[in-house]
Amino acid sequence: MQPERPNNDDKVAGKSSTGVVLLDKARDQGLALKDRALEEAKAYKDPQQTQLWKSIFRVSHDRSDPRNRSLAILSNVFLHLHPAKINRDAVRYGFTWGMGGITFYLFIVLTFTGVLLMFYYHPTKIQAFRDILYLEHDVPFGKLLRNMHRWAAHLMVITTWLHMFRVVLTGSYKRPREFNWCVGVVLLVLTLLLSFTGYLLPDDQLGFWAVTVGTNMARATPLLGSEGPFGPQLGMTPFNDVRFGLLGGSIVDSNALLRSYIWHCIGIPLVASIFMAVHFWR
Repeated sequence: MQPERPNNDDKVAGKSSTGVVLLDKARDQGLALKDRALEEAKAYKDPQQTQLWKSIFRVSHDRSDPRNRSLAILSNVFLHLHPAKINRDAVRYGFTWGMGGITFYLFIVLTFTGVLLMFYYHPTKIQAFRDILYLEHDVPFGKLLRNMHRWAAHLMVITTWLHMFRVVLTGSYKRPREFNWCVGVVLLVLTLLLSFTGYLLPDDQLGFWAVTVGTNMARATPLLGSEGPFGPQLGMTPFNDVRFGLLGGSIVDSNALLRSYIWHCIGIPLVASIFMAVHFWR
């Protein structure tokens, strides 16, 4: 007995029903996408309804509701030294929990030792290297002080990378912490800049060539470098580009040493302190 062959009409009916299902599914997806686009367009008309605003401020700032007014005050980093409430999971101990705290303590060590080093240092081409030799050989515990500062700087870069690696692995950069992740990226860049500007201060061969290579790379920065993409079109030359601004001239000399000293001791630490306060609060 031969098996019955499927009817062509049944095949056509099956294909048509499958096509109808696919069309209905595509239509539903299109309507959902349209509704989502309309909601996002409506949110952009009111900045307080965007995800960026919610990530930065976390709470509604509607002054018509007394509860929202109190939450706005409690959640303001500029009105409190520490948060009014802390999530219990945020302070739960783990093997990688202390990376951010260790980075902050290293920053305190760097600040303390850096202030002490400033008493024995002059940012000039004549005195800089002599001051380092005097500090290491004649000042009591001077070599220990300088090495504490140097090793704390190296460790701070390492712990910052490990802290951000932990954030990536745990997914802590996702909603609603996008803004805090961006603040952390800025702090990473500032940490690297602190190390880079401190390289030149001993005025030795290591610092000289490190800054020379780094500033030559900055010469190729897009838009801001004389050799970078679109830099010449914007009028950038070796005498007005970002490299010239970093060095205060066309070569690594006393102007570069002075600018590195000011950025390393005053400018970048102040900016980093502000971003750290916001980062810890979040």
